[in-house]
Amino acid sequence: MATRQNSTNGKPKSPRIQVVLPEIICEQLTILASNESRTVSNMAKVLIQEGIKIHFEKEGKIPVSENNLNTDKFRQELEKQRVKRLKRVSQRIQYYKKSDKK
Repeated sequence: MATRQNSTNGKPKSPRIQVVLPEIICEQLTILASNESRTVSNMAKVLIQEGIKIHFEKEGKIPVSENNLNTDKFRQELEKQRVKRLKRVSQRIQYYKKSDKK
């Protein structure tokens, strides 16, 4: 199962997986990444995405998870809402230092 961590600002990071590759595949992946000016991790991600897309096209299925459907629906609902403006100018908050005088 993929592990998910939180970044320093509290937002969840993308899921992480660990893969063990034979030496020859790792070398080929490194060459491909270098040729496309990508990191090895990013090149692996791109190749996995392409492989998954091809696999689902062969199966005649659409690679959409339930989470993606919910996210897309939520995004569409947000985009339908009109922009609301504040009714008045925001007021400044003033902070006063406590004085030693009493």
